[in-house]
Amino acid sequence: MSFGAAASAHRGRRPAPDALCPCGRRAFAACCGPVLDGVPAETPEDLMRSRYTAFALADARHLADTWWPATRPDDVSVDDGTSWLGLEVLRSETTPDGRTGRVAFRARWRDTATGESRLLEEDSRFLRRAGRWYYADAL
Repeated sequence: MSFGAAASAHRGRRPAPDALCPCGRRAFAACCGPVLDGVPAETPEDLMRSRYTAFALADARHLADTWWPATRPDDVSVDDGTSWLGLEVLRSETTPDGRTGRVAFRARWRDTATGESRLLEEDSRFLRRAGRWYYADAL
């Protein structure tokens, strides 16, 4: 699915409010659910977890809305052939001025066509403007 106009309206699936959030931290309604519904993430880690959850739930709109405009690609796809299996946050930090942050993580996924499992490891950079965190890029 493209991040173009048609995709920006797509909000993806939603688990039951009391189900474990795809990010694995706590119940969906007390974790990534509110952030996916538009409540600003409090920390870079909260935003990163919500973005992992958006990939897992195919919520292209949240991914587009939370990507820093200057670094957001014109066309990024949510791959329906990817099954996200788990998230491990390795490190999370915010600068003292509260304007930038970094989150290092590992995410496990499986290609549903081949059954192959893989590991994505990333150190992500986040920017905060007007009270909202945005994913900027991977370092």
